[in-house]
Amino acid sequence: MQTDFPPSRAEGLQRLRDFVPHAGKDYAARRNHDEPGHANVSRLSPYLRHRIVTEDEVVQAVLGRFAPSTAEKFVQEVFWRTYFKGWLEMRPSVWTAYTAGLARAQDRLATESGLRKGWEQACSGATGIAPFDHWARELVETGYLHNHARMWFASIWTFTLGLPWELGADFFLRHLLDGDPASNTLGWRWVVGLHTPGKVYVARASNITKYTGGRFGAVHGLATDPAPAEGPANPPRGAPPVSEPWERTARTGLVLTEDDLSPGWLLDDGLAPVTTAVATGVPHRSPLAVAPQVHAFTREAVADARARYGARLGQPGPETGLAPGETMAAQAEALVAWARMHRLEQVVAPYPPVGPSADAFAGIRRALEAEGVRVATPIRPFDQRAWPHATHGFFRFKDRIPSLLGAIRGLRAA
Repeated sequence: MQTDFPPSRAEGLQRLRDFVPHAGKDYAARRNHDEPGHANVSRLSPYLRHRIVTEDEVVQAVLGRFAPSTAEKFVQEVFWRTYFKGWLEMRPSVWTAYTAGLARAQDRLATESGLRKGWEQACSGATGIAPFDHWARELVETGYLHNHARMWFASIWTFTLGLPWELGADFFLRHLLDGDPASNTLGWRWVVGLHTPGKVYVARASNITKYTGGRFGAVHGLATDPAPAEGPANPPRGAPPVSEPWERTARTGLVLTEDDLSPGWLLDDGLAPVTTAVATGVPHRSPLAVAPQVHAFTREAVADARARYGARLGQPGPETGLAPGETMAAQAEALVAWARMHRLEQVVAPYPPVGPSADAFAGIRRALEAEGVRVATPIRPFDQRAWPHATHGFFRFKDRIPSLLGAIRGLRAA
């Protein structure tokens, strides 16, 4: 196992400093190129996914050097993640439908030998399609893929190899250090023609050759005119989630998840936990084993967060969701015991977005509330401002970016 992503805030900030000078025209010109080492892109996604470094900080750093128009492409990439999260928050049944589809696809693996063989070849990089096989091995070895490679990979997986898209989304979520339930699920749905109904992304040999510098040689046999994947229509949009306020005088415990490892926004607002626990959704990303490097990255990122905030987090509490195979029930039991031991009146957790963290935290909430402990899940102001605008496609959301930037930087919206 190897990784080029040390899980610390110091490393994330150094990458940001190194990238900022290239976030304008350099990024716009080279962002679609899948180059060895990926020096042409920021490689900040694992740090943003866990909010070791936050979106606000990245945008502020880039716009401290470039005008919004010059850094437009990179700023939009940061907001794609936000858009997908907001879209899924208002349509959580899409995540439920994905997990149900994944269960059906895995049942098929148990009974259809041809499908299982194709899936195993795809996961191990043994399909005979040189770029696809390279990306499968790169993902397993490093926990990372260039964004353009992810699109090509998903298209080939579904349309050329004929594999269920849910199995591919699961393969990504088990291995990606930046594996985000919203970006991953909706990205795959976009490629296969479900997110934007009927519109598919086709991996073309000429495009792969152009943007990989031809290093894989001639690419043959890719599907050229695939039909969209079958699936239910997008559900009606619901209301965005509501931020739950916390009581300032209650005896409080803080719970960190892998979705927000920079709780300074709460601590600076006066939250003073007597103790801090951890409850991640990493073991629940998949019915299959999540890659060891994903577990390791999360464990070390949690340790880095504890070290950074130190005494401001109060006494160390249990760390759940960091071990392979840990159940949601075991997490809930551990946090109830923790709340009893510290006589907690209230537990506060940064809002866990739709996905494994939210699934796990739902059981934790029920168990704590059954003990008479109040639970509050405040939403970051960045998300509160942005998520309600994820109503349709990204291009409508994009129109709101200038006003969102104004809120971040105190800029006058153009």
